[in-house]
Amino acid sequence: MSLTTSINDLCPYCSAGQEFIIDVTMPDQEYIEDCEVCCQPILCQITVADDGAVNLEIHRENE
Repeated sequence: MSLTTSINDLCPYCSAGQEFIIDVTMPDQEYIEDCEVCCQPILCQITVADDGAVNLEIHRENE
């Protein structure tokens, strides 16, 4: 079993495609990651279920 997974999503500011690398060893996470294109702060909220399913929600930092 891998300790990470990746999810592709769009930046909530500039809509550029971005790859988010997720640490699946932690069930609930929240952190800020800057967009690779526009450098704006993206709030990442992650939930990892017991069966390993990963849910990523991204928002603008001040939403």
